Amino acid sequence: MHKYITGIVRENDHNMLQVNSMPDHIHIFIGMHPDQGISALAQQVKTETTKWIRANTYCNVPFEWQDGFGAFSYSRSHVQDVIRYIQNQETNHKKEKFVDEYRRILNAFEIPYDEQYIFKGLE
Repeated sequence: MHKYITGIVRENDHNMLQVNSMPDHIHIFIGMHPDQGISALAQQVKTETTKWIRANTYCNVPFEWQDGFGAFSYSRSHVQDVIRYIQNQETNHKKEKFVDEYRRILNAFEIPYDEQYIFKGLE
């Protein structure tokens, strides 16, 4: 799936910097080209990967992405730190659950949010 998503990102003239996933979420770090908005790209990634996963029966249960997504920008000086973080997701999430980390990032960036729209963990 990472290679498939990388293809979608590149087809839209963006630069894939790092992608990695856990069973309940994915981190995609890109250099964004200004001709497309992040919402349009996120929708395209979700739509195309859902079709691909279902067509290839990669899941034993019906696959679907959650509504919404989170997007954050970083300065060039932080690129290598973000790449390393994404590469080490599994280790990072042993220390802190994704949903807790997500709330912490929202608070750190001073992004107001409504709890009803926060990521839902696997059931």
